[in-house]
Parts: sequence; C-alpha cells; structure tokens
Amino acid sequence: MDDASRAELAEFIAIPSVSADPAFREDVKRAGEWACDFIRRIGGTAELTPWGEKELALGEIPASTDPENAPTVLVYNHFDVQPPAPLDLWESDPFELTVKGDWAYARGITDDKGQLFIMLKAAQRLVEANALPVNLRFAFDGEEEIGGTTIVDWIEQDTVGADAGIIFDGGMLRVDVPVFSLATRGLIAFDLKVRTGERDLHSGMYGGAALNAIHVLMRCLAAVTAGENGLLPESLRQGIVAPTEAELENWKALPSGEDELALAGARPLDAGAAAQFNIRTLAEPSADVNGIIGGKPGVRNTTLSVQAAGEVTVRLAPGQQVDVIGAAAEKLMRDAAPAGADVEIVWSGVPAGLMRPDAPAIRLGADAFEQVLGIRPLLVRTGGTLPIVPALEAKGIQTIITGFGLPESNVHSPNEKFLYRYFEQGIDTAAAVYTRLGELR
Repeated sequence: MDDASRAELAEFIAIPSVSADPAFREDVKRAGEWACDFIRRIGGTAELTPWGEKELALGEIPASTDPENAPTVLVYNHFDVQPPAPLDLWESDPFELTVKGDWAYARGITDDKGQLFIMLKAAQRLVEANALPVNLRFAFDGEEEIGGTTIVDWIEQDTVGADAGIIFDGGMLRVDVPVFSLATRGLIAFDLKVRTGERDLHSGMYGGAALNAIHVLMRCLAAVTAGENGLLPESLRQGIVAPTEAELENWKALPSGEDELALAGARPLDAGAAAQFNIRTLAEPSADVNGIIGGKPGVRNTTLSVQAAGEVTVRLAPGQQVDVIGAAAEKLMRDAAPAGADVEIVWSGVPAGLMRPDAPAIRLGADAFEQVLGIRPLLVRTGGTLPIVPALEAKGIQTIITGFGLPESNVHSPNEKFLYRYFEQGIDTAAAVYTRLGELR
C-alpha cells in the first residue's frame, strides 16, 4: 500500500467511532461522513442519510460504460468500532494506525474500517482505470457493534435492489485460506415468568404438597433443551435446510470438533458432540438457558418459592421459520408446566439466512478470489446471527460474505490487528470481484 493510501487509512482509523458510548456519537457520524466524502471524491454520489434514529452512509458509483444495462452490486460494511478498553493492554494508541512487522494495529483495522477501506479503494482503482463494469451501491452503518437494525429496515424498504451483494466483514479460516459464509443461524429469545401461589412457603410444612415455581421453571426449560443425543426435540427441528454435498466436502477442511472445544476450554455436551460439532453449530438448531432467577441464591433458605423467571434462546438453523419454531417452543414449555402453575412467555426473533452455493454471484466471487489468491474459498456457514443476511435473502440479493480477518486478529480485543499485506491483496481481490460480477449482465 502506497504512502498516500496509508495516510488515508490512518485518517479514517483516527476517528474514534465507538457506537457503544454516547459520548462518541458525533465521531460515529464523522466516520460515516468520511466514507461519503471518499465516494464523492472518486466520482460517486453519497450522503450521510438520517434513517430512523441513526444515520446510514448511502452512496452510488455508476459503471464506467453503459450503466443503464450494467448489473448493480450492493456493498455493506460498518464504520463503528468496539470500545478500546482496557487501554492499559494496548501496546500502541488504538486510534493511531501502527505497523509493526507483518501487522497493522488499531481499533477497527479488521472490524470493520480496514475492510470498508479495501472496498472503497478497489472501487477507486476501477473508476480511475475506466474499468468499473457494475453499478455500485454502498450502504454503510454505524451501529453494527451494538446490534442495531437500521440497515435491515433500509433494505426492507429499499425499492432499487441489486443483482448481487458483497459484505467484507469477516475473515479467513487461517492465513491464506479464504471462506465464504453462506448462512447464519436465526435467534428466538424467550422470557419466562412462573407463579405458583400467593406467597413463599415453609418447605418443611408445604414441601412435597405445594407447587414450587423454580421446579416448574426447570421443567419448562428442560422441555426445549437438547436430549441425550444432543439434538433438540423434533418439533424444534422443522424446516432445516441440510448442507449440500459441496458444503460438507468443504467442511472437511474446518478444524475438528475436538480441537474447537479444547481451544475454548469447553467440555463436550455428550459423547457425539465433538464428532458432530460442525453439523450441530452450523446446520442444526440449538437451545441454551441464559439465566434463571428464583429463591435466594447463596443463602441456605428452606423456602418453597412461588415466583421464578428464566431466559432461554433458540438458535434457528437455515430454513427454519421464527413463527413456526417460536410457537412450537412455547407449546413445549406450556405443556411441561403442571396444572395450577401460571406461566407467562414472551418471545421475539430474527430469522436465519441462507445464500445458495450455486448462485452465480457466489460462483463469480469465488472465481475472483481464486484468480488473485490462487485458492478457491471454502463454502461454510456461521453459527451466529446476522440480521442483514436474511434481509438480503428476502430481497433475492445473493451475497458474498467474506473478509480478510484472521483468527489471531484480536477482533473486539486489545491490540486488534490486520495482516498488512492483505490490504494490497484485499484491494486486488475486491477489484476482481467487482470485475467478475460484471458478467451478471
């Protein structure tokens, strides 16, 4: 990367766009303005646009020739970053681009300012060469790190659309092994409240005869969690879209379940958990109890509690529907409660997302990665939840979800870093992706 480009990146990194802290609200907006200024400077149009309570950096760059008949590509990144604390663990100023050895250090250098910068520089290269074959639409937000959904609302209301999408907000499996994430799991969050009487009771006088709200809560929660085989009840497995043979072949290159569990310091759920790790975390639903409130924890209290509350989340596999699984889970929990118990259940959810491995955009994007890097990306899924993915899927926008971060990039941690040579390679690759997607016309 030349000195001028490095100075541009340093200027962007220096903006402390920490969305989690209201004190940096104007800095978040300033980072969005920086992205808009860049797009305008290279020949596009862009504005930091109010949308609901937040702002989106929305921009466009037309194809170099015949834009009326060129494909349209939507590019998403985010310009907000995680808080840098604890500052005493940083070996350099988190908002000063620092290059040491093979790595560039700064908050947001990987997640996601550095990768947003790559997408803009790739566009600039093609524009200046009069060789941009697609119409580019940019939609950047400043609330990804706090789980905001403004970008989802915008996608749902957008009437222009796109022929393909690109998200560079991820990473490689390991150095020089790129991946495309084809799917994300959905998420349904349940809040339960249980009441079993008028007041707490003496367990010696009423134990074994009166309902205990904590016991009822335990039964409700157990009804939706994994059985001895590690899988959820069948009614919570409806609609799963199984991975294709091509996906399963790609997954052979993923780390083993034994290694993943060991690296996390985790203990297997059951005897088959390690061998089935990738299937369970990428292509199956799961349920986890996230909290229980009841009684007087930490105190030896021989009381029968008549109030209890709990939280449980269900991760949806690709293909599953929020309303179907939500209703099925609620039924299981209500059916598990004994007569006489009052159970209140409130839930809401975000759907799973799934891109087709055989979609032209995915194929062309993989061709571009192979052309530049000499290796074809692995097609994987992600166990987490990303609301933008199902929003794009619902609009029919098949999207390349990838990036140049690495497991050792310290994302969300002190000393966040990015392999410095990946800036040039990333720009080369993003430019090749833009070019290949021109074949969608």
